Amino acid sequence: QVHLVESGGGLVQAGGSLRLACAASGGTFTMATMGWYRQAPGKQRDLVARIARGSGTDYVDSVKGRFTISRDNAKNTVYLQMNNLKPEDTAVYYCHYHLELDDFWGQGTQVTVSS
Repeated sequence: QVHLVESGGGLVQAGGSLRLACAASGGTFTMATMGWYRQAPGKQRDLVARIARGSGTDYVDSVKGRFTISRDNAKNTVYLQMNNLKPEDTAVYYCHYHLELDDFWGQGTQVTVSS
C-alpha cells in the first residue's frame, strides 16, 4: 500500500506561482513513475505532468514552459512548480504513483486561480 499526501494548493491571482508537493510512504518510490493530474468541476481527470524513475518528464501542452515537475528520491517527494498561473489552471490536483500493476492516488489539493 502506498500513501500519498499532497500539499501546497491554495488561491492565487493570475500570473502568480504555487509549488505543490506530494510525499509518498510505502511502496518503492525510486522505481515509480510519479505524476500530477488535475480535475476541474464537471470535467474528467487529466494528466498534467509525470516524471519517470530516470527523471524523464512529460507535460501536457497547455502547461509546457510554465510548470516543472521534479522529484527528490531521498525524501520520497514529487513536486510541481507552477508559474504564470492562469484561471484555466483552476482544479483539484492529484498526485499519482505508478509501478508495474500498482496505481495509487492522493486525496487531492485545490488550486484556484483568480483573474
